Parts: sequence; structure tokens; C-alpha cells
Amino acid sequence: MSSDLYPVTRLAAAREATGAAGLDALLLTPGPDLRYVTGYDALPLERLTCLVLPAEGEAFMMVPRLELPAAEHSPASRLGVEFVPWDETDDPYALVAARLGATRRVGLADRMWAMQSLRLRDALPGAEQMLAGTVLRGLRMRKSPAEVAALRGAGAAIDAVHAQVPEFLRAGRTEREIGKDIADAIIAAGHATVDFVIVGSGPNGASPHHDLSDRVVREGEPVVVDIGGQMPDGYCSDSTRVYVVGEPPAEFVKYYDVLQRAQQAACDAVRPGVPCEDIDAAAREVIAAEGYGEYFIHRTGHGIGLEVHEEPYIIEGNTEPLAPGFAFSVEPGIYLPGTHGARIEDIVVCTEEGGERLNHRPRELVVV
Repeated sequence: MSSDLYPVTRLAAAREATGAAGLDALLLTPGPDLRYVTGYDALPLERLTCLVLPAEGEAFMMVPRLELPAAEHSPASRLGVEFVPWDETDDPYALVAARLGATRRVGLADRMWAMQSLRLRDALPGAEQMLAGTVLRGLRMRKSPAEVAALRGAGAAIDAVHAQVPEFLRAGRTEREIGKDIADAIIAAGHATVDFVIVGSGPNGASPHHDLSDRVVREGEPVVVDIGGQMPDGYCSDSTRVYVVGEPPAEFVKYYDVLQRAQQAACDAVRPGVPCEDIDAAAREVIAAEGYGEYFIHRTGHGIGLEVHEEPYIIEGNTEPLAPGFAFSVEPGIYLPGTHGARIEDIVVCTEEGGERLNHRPRELVVV
């Protein structure tokens, strides 16, 4: 992985943020927090792998002995962190506690297994547990140029898949058949994993998180296609477009035009200093003014990076001001229960001047 994407300076930045938050240490197990700080995409196992990052003192990583070669060949080996292997009959939680010493407050990786957090609580009975996300959020939200470049690459890869969707989509095929072709295309486009494939035809399009079913796509039906995956470098894609097989329903055409204008308004509102909730409001106001407000049933967007959904969230009540490097989706939707629905989604990065869309497929309704 690129040293620009996972720089060695991350460890020092995380340590500084840990001390500033009043924590004695961060305890990071496999997942996006550990990968962000070290570049190590460790296997999530019942055997404990844990980076211990004290606010003062040297960091170390507790590693099962059988995982030591993987750790030593990971980007974490560049950081000067001591790898502490433990054997099958050892208690790694007791070893962490003994090496760490007396602690008052620790930050646990947001995606740490409950089993591990409880074992750490028992091993460190005097330590208050908090989420490491409260410490790392400020670092992870503001993407570096290398991270933006990675997200730009992920956006291009998922755009290439959307360009192929009309080949897969036709009346008489099931959502599941179409979804399998899309999943294969996601991998062929350069993704390491397929995170999700939503093919919502007809009334299924009115369910934002519909997955795949054996429903047969029919002539004249809108189809919502929301797809994404993770690239080999760890950064994610996510994009939604709407297709229709044959002539679309007149009512659908009417509100799809409203949706296009709403998504454009939200993208146009992106610039440094604007509160996250104002981007949500920009989309919601257009939709509500046309009488579809009650059918826009989710937030306008979510942050993206090493996770498909991370901070910042583009929703009413989030007054966090946008800053250059913030990357998030802009994806308003209109959903008519039992009938059909639509969503248009692009990943947008806040720049010094405004916003840059990372997805470039046409946003007009695609007639197949």
C-alpha cells in the first residue's frame, strides 16, 4: 500500500489526539480504526490482535504468534511499533494490562467485538472505556490528498460498473440474476470485495435498503441500482443510479425530475464552513416544496472512506462545519410505498473552493 495513503505520521497524530481527549491509551483491534492508524488489515479473529497506543510511552501490538508473520509483512512494520506475540495458552488481555500499567480512561476501537471489550474491562477494572472514534473522528473525517485520490479511483471503478448495468437489465430477468452480474462486474472493475448490491425493481425500489430477490423485472418499471465495494487499498465506493425498462410511468418521471434538482441543489451547497445539516436541508427543501417531503425518509448522506458509512453524517442536527477533505455521499431519495422509488447518489469531497463529485455517470433517468 502507498506510504502516502497510510503515512507513518498517523501514529503520532493519533497519540496526540489521545492525550488531548484525556485518554491514557487507545486499544485498537482489527477493523477500520486499526487500519487507519497502521495500514494493517488484520484478520478479525477470536484471538486478540490489539494495538496499544499510550498517550505517553511506546506503542506495542499484541499479536497471536500464528499471525506474527502477517503483522510483520504489513504496513505496520514501518511504524517502529513493537510486536508482542502471545501463545495459545497465554491470556493476552492480562498481558495488555501488565504492559500498559495503571490507566484511568481508554478508547476502544469502535468495531471491537463485545467479547473483547468485556475481557479488557475485566483486565483493566479501574479504566473507564470510551469509543476510540471520539478521538480519531477528526483525523478520519478530513481526508488527505492521497485518500481523496483513493476515493476518486473507487468512484471511477464503480462508475465503470454502472456503465455496464444496461447490459444486465432487461424485462424477464430476476433481481438476483441481475445482481450476480453486477457483483461479478464490481470485482472485474478492480474492487477487492463487493460490499452491497441493491437491485430494487418496481415496488421494491420504494425500500431504500432492499437487497435482491427473485422478483422478475417487468416492462415499464423503474429499477434502483445502489452498488459499492472496497478497493484493495481499503477505500470504498458507493453510487446509485436509476434505470427503467421501457417507457417509465408518468408519475415517476415527474418526481424523478424533482429528485434530480434536489440532488443538484445539495451538491451545489457544498463548501467549507457550511454545516452538514445545511446540505441535507438543501435537498429536502426542493423535495418538500413539490409535495414529496414525506417520501424522503432517510438522511441525505454519510461519510465514506475505509468504511462505506462513517462520519460525517449529512443530516438535520449535525452542525459540524464542512472542511476541505470531508468526503460523503449526497443521495436524496423519493419512495412511494408499494409503487416505486428513486435515489441518485454521488460521493462528494469538500474542497477549498466548493465540492468535487467523484462519480460521473449521467444522473438522468437511463432508459434501457
